[in-house]
Amino acid sequence: METVLLAVNGTLMRGLELNKNLTGIGARFLREDQTDSCYRLWSIEDKHPAMMRVREKGTKISLEIWDVPVEGLVSVLLNEPPGLSIGKVILQDKSVILGVIGEPFLCMDQLEITEFGGWRPYIQQRKA
Repeated sequence: METVLLAVNGTLMRGLELNKNLTGIGARFLREDQTDSCYRLWSIEDKHPAMMRVREKGTKISLEIWDVPVEGLVSVLLNEPPGLSIGKVILQDKSVILGVIGEPFLCMDQLEITEFGGWRPYIQQRKA
């Protein structure tokens, strides 16, 4: 079975609401990682994050790398909230893999949470 690496930065991560969308297609968790320092992160109505690559004021964002069966990738994308898509993500080691990114319109008028460095630290702070 052919697979592809996929970087996820929100509710698809282990233990979170949509992780079953990965495990249900036979995806396998590989490791935690970070993006290169050219991304910003928004909370979309406190339901899920949206990450975008930017030219300035970016930082490293924590994420997980999963090994995903190619035939299951479409299923993952179709089950993502509107405005999230699959694009190319630059990791801290400068390698480029597929990852979940947000469309610019989705982030407009939403809370920027870049300072937390990831979705997990943000939701942990929100619960506190």
